[in-house]
Amino acid sequence: MKSHQSTQTMKPATAAKKLGVYLPATPSEFQEGVVSRAELNELQANPPQWLQDLRQNGPHPRPVVAARLGVSIAGLARGGVTEPLTTEQIEALREDGPEWL
Repeated sequence: MKSHQSTQTMKPATAAKKLGVYLPATPSEFQEGVVSRAELNELQANPPQWLQDLRQNGPHPRPVVAARLGVSIAGLARGGVTEPLTTEQIEALREDGPEWL
């Protein structure tokens, strides 16, 4: 039996999902590489400026948009929201108060 443990890695899309950010909005270095479990933990514990900015301003992936609006992802789709939204767009949508919201 091996005593050494291999490093677990994940695709950038998986890491972005775990971080709650929209992958195409991340830096190219993040999109083109693989992310180890240790790197993911470090990003969560000490987010770099780009990650802080994405979490604060967006664009946000649909699960985050749905959570901020208090609806399901299916509810977003029924309301015609199929694209990622920025924080500003989410606030504008709340102010407009569409019927489905």
